[in-house]
Amino acid sequence: MKIVIAPGAFKHSLTARQAAEAIARGLRESALAAELLLLPIADGGNGTLDAFLAAGGQRITVKTTDALGRPLLAEIGLLPDAQTAIVEMALASGLEKLRFGELNPLVTSTAGTGLLMQAALNSGARRIIVGMGGSATVDGGAGALAALGAQLLDAYGQPVEACGGTLGAVQSVDLSNLDPRWAQVELILASDVRNPAVGADGAAAVFGPQKGAGPHEIRLLEAGLRHFLARLAAVSGRDVLHTEGGGAAGALAAGLMSALGGRIESGVDLLLDHNGFDAALTGAGLVITGEGKLDSQTLGGKGPLGAAQRARNAGVPTVALVGGLDAPAEALREAGFAAVLPITPRPCALQEALEQADAWLADSARRLGDVLAITPSRGWGQ
Repeated sequence: MKIVIAPGAFKHSLTARQAAEAIARGLRESALAAELLLLPIADGGNGTLDAFLAAGGQRITVKTTDALGRPLLAEIGLLPDAQTAIVEMALASGLEKLRFGELNPLVTSTAGTGLLMQAALNSGARRIIVGMGGSATVDGGAGALAALGAQLLDAYGQPVEACGGTLGAVQSVDLSNLDPRWAQVELILASDVRNPAVGADGAAAVFGPQKGAGPHEIRLLEAGLRHFLARLAAVSGRDVLHTEGGGAAGALAAGLMSALGGRIESGVDLLLDHNGFDAALTGAGLVITGEGKLDSQTLGGKGPLGAAQRARNAGVPTVALVGGLDAPAEALREAGFAAVLPITPRPCALQEALEQADAWLADSARRLGDVLAITPSRGWGQ
């Protein structure tokens, strides 16, 4: 039996590649004899660069900054066609680059992502894919645009520091210093969400809390995003306040669409197409996917959902191994999952779960393999 192993990252614990290897290790230790094909996946968030480069390409190290402006080194990717560059915003402006006590979307910025994007442009790429997930920011892309040359000015014509808490002070945006090569580049924003930039389903209201925002901060961020994106639209002519997906990465997607004319595409679909997932399903009897927590956000368009739906369309069942589960069984079945199995063997603290994820994921895969070994293979998926 051929099994396609296609997990996403287990946030704060395992990369998608590490998760795939743990699952494969567990299956090999089980009683099941099967051909294993490892295809780690991503959806624009953590692990996007690694997933795109799994089939080959070049890594380029870039000097950039984290969401608090501290210097760091991060990588971008150049695919084998030498025309497509991959930028994973989380490698610069991501949550995992900060300690828990540092989370504050009023002061964080996407400037580091802008530096990665400029490096991708300088690589000669004519198509740049920017992964939108895992951000520590709600700045509407102001930081990235400032790093790319845009000027954010207050009522007195003075520069405004680009971060989430200062968006309301921006009275004008000057885009004239942006690199003219952006007009010749196909800019694709790889996203795993459909949320707009503002409103009850917007970047501040929905994603602000996980980045350290309380009710007061959410109100400030919401007002700031509305103000800044209106000022940006006055210059660019592109009003993206309510565009589906514009709320990705703290409305970085909205800011880049407005200023540079980028477009949003499903991150997982881009990756699955690139890595030949549909072809890999030929002859497969099972897909095993997974992530740290499978919940309503997963069902909104994240990697495991994309893998499960494509597998279902090909007549191949999907089992998800997850660190946590918070979704009703009926919704999981409708989404395309044949089964979803939490890997934690007992109630535990989050830190223990993060530390033991590799071992527990492998153990769960071994138990799954033992069950499959006593199940007639011709019955799979029927």
